Amino acid sequence: MRDVLISLLAGLGSSLRTRASLQIEILALRHQLQVLRRTERQRLRLGTADRLLWVILLRFWPEWRKVLMLVKPETVIGWHRKGFRLYWSWKSRHRIGRPGIPKDIRRLIREMSATNVLWGAPRLHAELLKLGIDVSQATVAKYMVKHRKPPSQTWRTFLENHIKQIVSVDFFVVPTVTFRILYVFLVLAHDRRRVVHFNVTEHPTAEWTATQLIEAFPWNTAPRYLLRDRDCVYGDAFRMLTADMQIEEVLTAPRSPWQSPYVERFIGSIRRECLDHMVIVNESSLRWQIACYLDHYHDSRCHLGLNKDCPNTREVQPPERGGIVEIPQVGGLHHRYERRAA
Repeated sequence: MRDVLISLLAGLGSSLRTRASLQIEILALRHQLQVLRRTERQRLRLGTADRLLWVILLRFWPEWRKVLMLVKPETVIGWHRKGFRLYWSWKSRHRIGRPGIPKDIRRLIREMSATNVLWGAPRLHAELLKLGIDVSQATVAKYMVKHRKPPSQTWRTFLENHIKQIVSVDFFVVPTVTFRILYVFLVLAHDRRRVVHFNVTEHPTAEWTATQLIEAFPWNTAPRYLLRDRDCVYGDAFRMLTADMQIEEVLTAPRSPWQSPYVERFIGSIRRECLDHMVIVNESSLRWQIACYLDHYHDSRCHLGLNKDCPNTREVQPPERGGIVEIPQVGGLHHRYERRAA
């Protein structure tokens, strides 16, 4: 009697399971027909609810593959994995553990490590502690910028470290009223764009050029580096003198004036702002005109490269100084404006 009862219960359960499976299969087929009717004249598109239905069938109905016609089984599996990720992202929205590092501190760590390429995590961590920012050294190591090994300073830092020891020399030509060609020799210091020395000649030679270098740097005032082009006027006498003065010559590439930008820019400025508006009579006239322009250039002309200051620093005059007066310079081509008491 007991065996018969068990057999009847098993058959009834099998019948119920078969009926439930049949209903689920009908539901899946009807859903697919509904999707096809909905997208009869356009490309097949499945919404979020459609995908969710098939993800549920995949989870609870083992025979879902047999009735799936719209998409491949791998597509449904991909939907399930995406739903799994979304579920855990939602569940983990309230994170438990160490508090996160604020964005401004992370940015500060990156900026400090990018600016100070020679600093490691311990040095950066110590600097942050002095600023009242209490983070661990491991956190600093995590967010700092990873430099190449060994670390190298930037070109801008290198140039700023050596700019006070660099001068540029160059020649430019000026025609006279009688069509003679005069050569102007310049020595320009890079740190404040100051013209250290200039002279004019009609016949430049290596000996004359070497003499100008001696006049520009008497006694022990010679710079460490001298930047020049490969003009043949810098002959053996010039090279021997620079070696005796312990000046290291840095030669630009052939036909590359952009490699000596400061002195080239000055030559362009003196042409545009002075000599292109003058008629030069002789050497004395040219020396006088250049001297007038240099007075304006050093004491009055503001430079973008010097934060809009002059080579010889020019003070800011507040309105309390008085009214504004106009002072002609370079024969009236330029003017300087100052405040003076009435």
